[in-house]
Amino acid sequence: MRDSLALSVLVLAVAGAANAQTKFTMSGKCGKPDVQQAVPAADAPGHLMTLAQGKCTPVIAAEIGGSPSKEATFTEHGEVKGDSGHVWGMYVDTLANGEKVYYRYESTAALKGGTLSTMQNKWQIEGGTAKLKGIKGQGTCSGKAAADGGLDFECQGEYALPK
Repeated sequence: MRDSLALSVLVLAVAGAANAQTKFTMSGKCGKPDVQQAVPAADAPGHLMTLAQGKCTPVIAAEIGGSPSKEATFTEHGEVKGDSGHVWGMYVDTLANGEKVYYRYESTAALKGGTLSTMQNKWQIEGGTAKLKGIKGQGTCSGKAAADGGLDFECQGEYALPK
């Protein structure tokens, strides 16, 4: 009985620790993509398949596991139909201590004249490096086009560090 009580306390403690989520917010700027391609789908005017990669910098840095975001790279593929787009991608956040956090995202976008106007996305943390290996999390972002052809964004979410 005593062993099963100790085991029950241990299970509850582990379950509580596994559910401990740290909430955070951040904002940043992504420059115009360094690599950007669009190929007509050929089934209808204005239907394109896209591929892009670029860099982002924090304005208000997220702090993950005690280290702030320093810079990031995004790589994405998508589909544009007229004035709307749907994009899937990876965002690799490099922290000040050199560790990385890997985010997978799915975005919807509104375009004006073929140019990004606004976007919203949902993201999930897929993992990280060093002490962040096994990190999990989720959240959302919203953004609007910047004058330089890039994107200004704000995000909120939560994460749980591995034990």
